[in-house]
Amino acid sequence: MEKLLKIEPSGLDVVASYKLLTGIVVPRPIAWISTLGAAGQVNVAPFSAFTFVCTKPPMLAITLGPRPVGGLKDTAKNIAARKEFVINIANVGLLDALHESGMDYPEETSEAELLNLATLPGERIKTPRLADAPISMECVLHKSLELGVAKANLIIGEVLLFHVRDGLAVNGKIDTQLLDPICRLGGPLYAALGTIFRKSDILG
Repeated sequence: MEKLLKIEPSGLDVVASYKLLTGIVVPRPIAWISTLGAAGQVNVAPFSAFTFVCTKPPMLAITLGPRPVGGLKDTAKNIAARKEFVINIANVGLLDALHESGMDYPEETSEAELLNLATLPGERIKTPRLADAPISMECVLHKSLELGVAKANLIIGEVLLFHVRDGLAVNGKIDTQLLDPICRLGGPLYAALGTIFRKSDILG
């Protein structure tokens, strides 16, 4: 029998726990969130603690950790103030811009403008979506919960409108290989989808 390492969560600080969890829960999809700041600037940032939590109505959940110093991140502040946001899904061709948008910029900075990310106006909300993202989802805030000592914000949003690039949806399903989404791993690592297979391809 292999020797197991036992790790007590009570002995981990916020950073150590984050490093451990983000290496275990892999691969993760990335919510590339656009919001509007107080002055109307388009804030853009990626978050990989992301999943869907309801299908009728469609709801998505994202956990936004606080800044290491200085409280809430800009995305969390903007969602709390305006009660709306857009979740964009980036493909591998957008990796450079997605990664750069995750840097810690001053609150008044528009990452969309800084990184030359074209935007399109929202149809159901005021927040714009990213023009080059193959999928964007216009959301309104359903619920926000503060969790744990880390004061992480669990944001649940209801999708009011899906924007899906032509050709990606086939018989109501997304062609995942054609979407070519970016996957998040631990540390500074990302991944593409790699080999896609059915159980029968492996087990017969």
